[in-house]
Amino acid sequence: MASIVIYSTKAGRNIFWFILILIILGLFVVLNATLLASNYFTGEGITDAVIYTLTNSMTGAGISKYVLPGIGLFLVLFLIFCLLSWILRRKKHAPHRWGYSVLAVLLAACSIKTTPAFQQVSALIASQIRQGNSDFSTWYQVPKKTLAGPKLNVVYIYGESLERTYFNAQTFPGLAPELSHLKDQSLDFSATEQLPGTDYTIAGMVASQCGIPLFAPFDGNASAALSTFYPQNICLGDILKASGYENVFMQGADLRFSGKDVFLKSHGFDQMFGAQELKSLVADPTYRNTWGFYDDTVLDEVFEKYQALSAAGKPFALFALTVDTHHPDGFISRTCQRKSYSYEGKPNQSFSAVACSQEHVAHLIERIMASPGFKNTVIVVTSDHLAMNNTAHRYLMKQPRHDLFFVIRGDKPEQRVIDVPRSTLDNGATLLDILGGDNFIGLGRSSLSSQSLSAQFPDLKTKINDWKHDIIQLWNFPKSIDAYRIDKADNSISFSGSRFKLPILLRVSPNKVEPLPEGEYAEPLRYQLAKFTPEQKFVWIDRCYKMARMWDAALALSTDICVANGQMGSQPQVLRVPQDKYDGNIRFGTSPLNDKQYQQNVEQLRIADNDIRYHANSFLFAVPGAPDIVRRYEGVSRHEEWGRWSNANLAPQVKIEYVEPLPARFDLTITARAFGPNAHRPIPVKVGDQQQTLMLSHENSTTTLHFTNPTGSNSVILAPPEPELSNVGNIAGFDPRRLGIGMVEIKITPTP
Repeated sequence: MASIVIYSTKAGRNIFWFILILIILGLFVVLNATLLASNYFTGEGITDAVIYTLTNSMTGAGISKYVLPGIGLFLVLFLIFCLLSWILRRKKHAPHRWGYSVLAVLLAACSIKTTPAFQQVSALIASQIRQGNSDFSTWYQVPKKTLAGPKLNVVYIYGESLERTYFNAQTFPGLAPELSHLKDQSLDFSATEQLPGTDYTIAGMVASQCGIPLFAPFDGNASAALSTFYPQNICLGDILKASGYENVFMQGADLRFSGKDVFLKSHGFDQMFGAQELKSLVADPTYRNTWGFYDDTVLDEVFEKYQALSAAGKPFALFALTVDTHHPDGFISRTCQRKSYSYEGKPNQSFSAVACSQEHVAHLIERIMASPGFKNTVIVVTSDHLAMNNTAHRYLMKQPRHDLFFVIRGDKPEQRVIDVPRSTLDNGATLLDILGGDNFIGLGRSSLSSQSLSAQFPDLKTKINDWKHDIIQLWNFPKSIDAYRIDKADNSISFSGSRFKLPILLRVSPNKVEPLPEGEYAEPLRYQLAKFTPEQKFVWIDRCYKMARMWDAALALSTDICVANGQMGSQPQVLRVPQDKYDGNIRFGTSPLNDKQYQQNVEQLRIADNDIRYHANSFLFAVPGAPDIVRRYEGVSRHEEWGRWSNANLAPQVKIEYVEPLPARFDLTITARAFGPNAHRPIPVKVGDQQQTLMLSHENSTTTLHFTNPTGSNSVILAPPEPELSNVGNIAGFDPRRLGIGMVEIKITPTP
C-alpha cells in the first residue's frame, strides 16, 4: 500500500518506472491469488499436493464445484489489475521524480518477499534443488519380499479426508457414532501425524504402502505417463502379491486420476475397480456424484467382493477408498439414515457428508465382522490425509489434528489406544508386522514393535524435506535418450531402461530427460511445448496431426503415431512411425536458432482446438478443428479418437457454417451413428429452406443426401430429435452431455 501511495502521489509519470512497478505489484497480486486458490483446495496454501495435482493426470477429478470459484477469481484478478493501472497513472502530467519511483519499487519488492505465498514457493523450490542428505540411507530400510506362511486376510479402508478430529465426541457430538463405536473396540493409534508429501490421496496411499512421501521427481510429475511408479521400491502390495495374496482395489472415482492406476499396477494389484470398471457391475449406473459412484454403492460392491474372495479360499487383500467426504463440501448418498448434521445451529454439508459416509463404512465393517471369514481377517480403517479446505475446515483448525488409523483383528480381538508419536508412513509397516512380516517399510516403522521416526526426530517434517532429493532419486529416471522403441499395441515408448505411455513430451537437457505427460484435464502437450525456450531440446511422440500441421503438411491429417524432435527456435523434424514396433534413434540437428521461427512455432502451438483449420474437402471430426472451408460450427463436443458427438448443452442443433455459399446442387455425404433414442428416427438435415431426413443406427454408417441450394445458403444444420443426458465418453468430473449423433465425417460434393 505504501508503494502504491508513494508512486501515485509523489513519483510523477514515467513509462519505464510505471511498467516496472506494475509488474512487481502484479506479481504480488498473482502470488497471493495463487495462495488463495491453493488454500481453497488444501487449507494449507501452496503445497506439494498443489504442484503434483496440477502437473499430473486430472482424469477423474470432480472439478465442477471449482469452476465458478475459478472464473470468479479470474474476474477479480482482472479487475484488480485494471484498478491498479488506473491508480498508478492518475497523475498523468506530473513531472517524474526518480527517487520516489525507486522507493516505491523497493517497497513493492519487499512486499513480495514478505508474503507467505513467496515463502511457500521458495521453500518448495529449495526442497526441489536441495542435494541429498548423507544419512537418508541410514533410515531408509527395505523389507523382505515375502511373508512366511501368511494366515490373515486384509480389508484396508481409506476414508477420504476422514481424519481423527471428526471423532472428537466432545467437540462434534453425534457426528460419527457408528464408526466411533467400532474404533473404541480396536487397536487405535491416536497420534498419527501428516508429513510433507503425504497430504493428498495418492500421496497418502504411497506413504501408507511404501513408507515414503510422494515427491515429484521434476517440475511436472510424470506418474500419469509412466508404466511404473517408484519402480525400485518394495511396497506392501508387492510383498502381499509375492506371498500369494490376491490384491484388489475398489473406489468410486476414476482410477486414472493422479496416476493411481499406475501406482497400483506397479505394486502388486491385478484387480482394480474405479468409475469406469464399476459402471457395468452396479445396479444403477446413473447414480453418481461428480467424482464417481457414491460410497453406499461402492461399499456394497466391496462387501460382495469380500464374500467372493473369502469363498475362493486364497489369501487376499481388499483395499477400498471412499469419496463422499471429498472437499469442498462432500456428497450425501441416498441411503443414509442421517442426511444432515448441524454445527453451531447451522446445517453443515461437510459434516453431513462425514456423518453419512462413516455410517456406510461402519455398516461394511459390521457385515464383515458378522461373516464366517472374519476370524482370519484384519480390518484397517484410515484417513488418506487430513481434510482439506472444506466447509468444516475452520472448525477442524481449532482442534489438535491427526490422521485416523485403527485396526480390528478377527484373530486376536484387542481394545487399546496406542498414543505414541507416529505418521502415516508407519501404517504399512504396522500392518506388515501384524501379518508376520518385517516391522519396517522404507521410512515407516511398526507402531507395535518399533519406534517411529516421528519419535526419533524432533522435527520430522524438516528432515523429510531434507531427504526430498534422495526420495526423488528412487524414481530412477533416465538421463539421456538415443535409441528408442515405440510399441503401438502397448502405446508406449522405451529408452534407457524406462518405459512411458503415449502421448508424451520429453524435455531433453544435459544429463536429464524430463517426461511431461498429457491428461484430459492437464494442459495439452502442445501448450506445454509452447513454454519451452528457443534452445531447449525436445522429443514429442503423439498423433501426427497434432504436430505435422505445423512442420509436415503431408501428415497433417494422419491419425498415426509420429515422433517430432528438435528445438523450438528451429524447424523440428517429424517422422511417422511406420511399423507397429519401431526402433529409432534421436539425433538433434544443428540448424541455427531463428527468433522468427520460434515465434511462429509458439503461435501455431497455442491455437485453440476449435480455431485450428486444415486443408481438406471434408470435415474430419476425429481431428481437432475444421477444414479451412468452414468458418465456424456449434453444437459439437470435443474431438475423440473416433470423431465427435453432438452436444445439445452447447447448442440445440449442430450448425456448420461454411466460408463460401454452398453449391447450387450438391451431395452431402455423412458418416455417423446415433445415440440412444435417436437411432432409427428421422433426423432433420437443413440447407437454407431445403430439408431432408437422415436415418442412423447405433453403428457407423455412410449416407448421401442430395440437395439443391437456390438461396445460396452457406450452412448445414443437423437437429437430433431427442438428445439424451449421458456420461458415455465423458471426462469424469464434468456434467453429463446431451448426446444426439456421433459424427465421423461430413463431405460436400458439387453435382451437375
